[in-house]
Amino acid sequence: MTSARPSGRVLVVTPTYDEVDNLAASVQAVLGAGVGAEVLVVDDASPDGTGELADRIAAADDRVHVLHRAEKDGLGRAYLAGFAWAIARGYDVIVEFDADGSHPASALPALLAELEADPALGLAIGSRWVPGGALVDWPASRRRLSKLANAYARVMLRLPVRDVTAGYRAYRSAVLAELADEVVQSRGYCFQIDLTIRTADSGWGIREVPITFTERRAGHSKMSGGVVVEAMWRVTVWGIARRFRPRPRARNQAPGDGFVATRQGIRPEGDG
Repeated sequence: MTSARPSGRVLVVTPTYDEVDNLAASVQAVLGAGVGAEVLVVDDASPDGTGELADRIAAADDRVHVLHRAEKDGLGRAYLAGFAWAIARGYDVIVEFDADGSHPASALPALLAELEADPALGLAIGSRWVPGGALVDWPASRRRLSKLANAYARVMLRLPVRDVTAGYRAYRSAVLAELADEVVQSRGYCFQIDLTIRTADSGWGIREVPITFTERRAGHSKMSGGVVVEAMWRVTVWGIARRFRPRPRARNQAPGDGFVATRQGIRPEGDG
């Protein structure tokens, strides 16, 4: 995995709501990551002027695009709008990236290299909870909550992913195009779990790449108690439902071949 640049076009989708203090630095970090990516800012009518700032950045750099939405309607809906925009314009890889500075743009080459190296891989996740991953400036209580939530989701959903709630992800656009007609009801951070399940159940491989996640320096977190409750409720419902469905098989595998968990992701049984 020596290639830092993928063979196709890459779009980094960045949802925003009141991120005027963070957006410019976040966009410049992506553009400076050396992967030839473009950026789409999806702004939910931020009252602090984030949308107007995004327009000014885009006017000065044709690698930056802006999608304005009429109202704040949840992280999941913002990403779905960005995905549709990207797919309609023929991008090959679509990356989820926070605008608040918590995701290191320096990890983009590693995420994209995973997709470049393995055609069966549909999703590369920037993970806080695999060896080499780290958290900076997170209180102990939040660390415990994240770790417990991810462990619960991993067990309930039978997914060999250690950071299923991670919001730093690189998808092959074909994965999202296949899911375009499905109804995705999750609006908050549970959206990440939802798409992880759908990607795995479609037979695509999933791999985690360690990152260092840094707490935002400016602005306020959008995490709330309601988001956590939604996530735990949906994970429980999905987990029970998955107990009564046959496990999916990897692409290009014969019927009867299952999945086995590895630290890196999902691979067919009998493979190494």
